[in-house]
Amino acid sequence: MIRARDVEEIGVHRKHLRALVESGQLERISRGTYRLVEAVQGEYGSLAEVTAQVPDAVVCLLSALSYHGLTTQSPAEVWIAIAPKAWMPSVATTRLRVVRMSDPWLQDGVMTIRIDGAQVRVTDPQRTVVDCFRFRNSVGLDVALEALRDCLSQRLATPSQLMEIAQRRGVGSVVRPYLEALTA
Repeated sequence: MIRARDVEEIGVHRKHLRALVESGQLERISRGTYRLVEAVQGEYGSLAEVTAQVPDAVVCLLSALSYHGLTTQSPAEVWIAIAPKAWMPSVATTRLRVVRMSDPWLQDGVMTIRIDGAQVRVTDPQRTVVDCFRFRNSVGLDVALEALRDCLSQRLATPSQLMEIAQRRGVGSVVRPYLEALTA
């Protein structure tokens, strides 16, 4: 995956991209985003495509759960978080589910990973579980509970770590009874 603006930064003119597309070496995914024709897209290639087109987005909720192996569900759309006043993105190749989060929450508990050569920002497992409780009306309480159980059983977080994050995110009183029931 490569963006036209990234190519210009290293001194290559955009017309060279057009020539590579015409010769069949590059494929144009969307405006300003390209990939090698022979490149094999991995299991999470759609996450790389979306973040290449929406660079300030953070992969979250069901998409992050799927990436971290904390759910049995396969999301039909890519869930991303953007700033409250950011423009509403539109990606032609992938369906999006957008949630808005304030700027501090677009940084806290976010890790950068590489997928198909692209840098993708995704919420870490602990933060993702807590966010599922925060957005339980959108993702479903059953999904949040499954994620909590899986996170604890895979030892990705301790109950105290989850409670600390839940308190910071304002859902401590929601998470506490479920956490106490699972750890009793």
